[in-house]
Amino acid sequence: MGQVFDTIKQRSSTRGYTKDKVSQSELDQILEAGLCAPTGMNKQEIHFTVLDGDNPILAEIEAEKNRLRNLDKVEHNFYYEAPTLILLSAESGFKWSHVDAGIAVENMAIAATELGLGNLIIGCIYDALNGEKKSYFAQKLALPENYDFEIALSVGHKAVTKEPHTFDKDKQVTVL
Repeated sequence: MGQVFDTIKQRSSTRGYTKDKVSQSELDQILEAGLCAPTGMNKQEIHFTVLDGDNPILAEIEAEKNRLRNLDKVEHNFYYEAPTLILLSAESGFKWSHVDAGIAVENMAIAATELGLGNLIIGCIYDALNGEKKSYFAQKLALPENYDFEIALSVGHKAVTKEPHTFDKDKQVTVL
């Protein structure tokens, strides 16, 4: 198999980053990978919001996530102190937005891996960003009007490594 397949097999979730910033070139390549993702009916409704890991709104999102989950103390924030976070949002009510965002975030995760960067696909803040404070967070994050948060990706230089997950093809695949 080719290089893309090798990169897919190498990718794993990173839960520890150095303080080193992601370069503008790396960020541009990761965003381009997301923008290249196919979308239902070619709607291209996915919007990408890039934040530095020290952006104050992220602490508010963390607090809301923890409140909703009744968590008093956590060891790491939801993005594991990554220097860069990319939030994907999509047009409210479009039937395929969840799928489209998933395709885009996976493209971006594979691109980040190819660049030698760690990354983590994040869904745990979905309820916080689409709950009681949805309008507040949408405004603070400058989401386009009538857009909803779908999924996120943290990106940075790895401080820890993790082996890619294993799978059981016989259990997980049915061929009819």
